[in-house]
Amino acid sequence: MIARAASHDRHVPVLLAEVVDALQPRDGGRYVDGTFGAGGYTTAILDRADCQVFAIDRDPDAIAAGRPLEERYAPRLRLLEGRFGDMAELLSAEGVEDVDGVALDLGVSSMQFDQAGRGFSFRASGPLDMRMEKAGPSAADLVNERDEAEIADIVWRYGEERRSRRVARAIVEARRARRIETTGELAEIVRRAVGPQGRDESDPATRTFQALRIAVNDELGELERGLAAAEQVLAPGGRLAVVSFHSLEDRAVKEFVRARSGRTPAPSRHAPPRAEAPVAALRDITRKPVAPSAAEVAANPRARSARLRVAEKIGGRA
Repeated sequence: MIARAASHDRHVPVLLAEVVDALQPRDGGRYVDGTFGAGGYTTAILDRADCQVFAIDRDPDAIAAGRPLEERYAPRLRLLEGRFGDMAELLSAEGVEDVDGVALDLGVSSMQFDQAGRGFSFRASGPLDMRMEKAGPSAADLVNERDEAEIADIVWRYGEERRSRRVARAIVEARRARRIETTGELAEIVRRAVGPQGRDESDPATRTFQALRIAVNDELGELERGLAAAEQVLAPGGRLAVVSFHSLEDRAVKEFVRARSGRTPAPSRHAPPRAEAPVAALRDITRKPVAPSAAEVAANPRARSARLRVAEKIGGRA
């Protein structure tokens, strides 16, 4: 989701045409944009067909900023504050049991990323926050209160940072002097711990910031719940389109679709035979993920890591 822009009027999300084409919006259809953000996918779906969109976002700022858009497209657009992992319950409260498509644009939005006060980025120093919902423990709470082993595990697991132990040690040493409160402070601590990178590599603090953001917002747990919820609410023939921005997300989506499409790995010949094969609930539309075009990456460098996977519901309701 990191390629989203801050304005509803000029917002062009990553792989916009590819996502909308995958969903195949039709007149009378009902669709979920599980990561509303600045409303790019929502607007494109509503403009493609005379359909209805239920747009979900856990960030209260995104919901507030989207109210004019909701009025513009009334009654075809409904904004729902909450997590996409709870989409079944959110839709049920609206009297909706199934939909024809679900779009998920994962990670942090540019609205969040570009506001120093939200604490997602180290490009401009701000409070070390990173909470999408503006509630619960912040990134500052995590780095100042977790023990060294926990911090190292988070940085390794969610940031895939090879120097995670060194980073954790540096954080613990720095906080002995004073509490780490800003993104600028943390970025400098991590840079010193990781050391200089190659000319073509990202900032040394990037992986640690990604890891903390994922941990603070339970992004991988939410993705797991969201994928299951999407399968539940999709009507037969409905499409799921997911845009991810790093390997952890893409791997989770790929493995979910593979498992739910019945393409689980063959068991060992030494293992006892299975009683029955898993029943396929989804059809994998994109065996290989769709990447943005060279033109899109040139226009928006943040899009370079984006990958789109699409699946279709083939059975009855889960």
